[in-house]
Amino acid sequence: MSLRDCEHFLLQVELRRDKVLSFAEYPFSLPVVKTLKQFKLHPSVTFIVGENGSGKSTLLEAIAVAYGFNAEGGSRNFGFATRASHSDLHDYLRLAKGINKPSDGYFLRAESFYNVATYVDGIGVTGYGDKSLHDQSHGESFWSLFMHRFQGHGLYILDEPEAALSPARQLALLVRLHDLVREGSQFLIATHSPILMAYPNAVIHQLTENGLKPILYEETEHFTLTKSFLNNPQGMLRELFKD
Repeated sequence: MSLRDCEHFLLQVELRRDKVLSFAEYPFSLPVVKTLKQFKLHPSVTFIVGENGSGKSTLLEAIAVAYGFNAEGGSRNFGFATRASHSDLHDYLRLAKGINKPSDGYFLRAESFYNVATYVDGIGVTGYGDKSLHDQSHGESFWSLFMHRFQGHGLYILDEPEAALSPARQLALLVRLHDLVREGSQFLIATHSPILMAYPNAVIHQLTENGLKPILYEETEHFTLTKSFLNNPQGMLRELFKD
């Protein structure tokens, strides 16, 4: 590994398999965990894609918590807990970190961002724009986070950041992501969005029954299904609705 390779913030995630008592118990029974040995991250952008229930959020959450982020989201100094629903997978992960430390960082969980917004309002945290997150639409509050809170030279772990964004805003998020990458940031993103995962030079890992597998953008089901539908929506609808 070269010195340049060590410059990004999170190099690798390893499951401490010797500590696991049983791979028949959740979350170790999930294929992504059961087969996990070493997972190397791209210096700029790493995507994790897969079906609902495949374990994307469980893995991302564990990595975030192991790095020191709050399980419900936010920056590393957020200590609130609305409901302890996260697994203890983070206790079984070993993170290999680079020689540089990020000057910024954030863990976004789309499903619990409301809780983060409530915490931010309650303690009077600034840096999210000139308007309360609760006084904005769901999509606007996400956009305020990306535009105002993310400062660059940071590690950003995002779980389905497209959840509240229109297609046009997803394209705009690509631009924002690119700006932050050029400012020395590193991203780990779980997504269903074929727009976001088109980011050039990123690495995409697909969750399969055999664990994480690198895959080309054009080979993802997200791309092929979306392309097939847009090329022939009426034909696909006929197939879906036929008796």
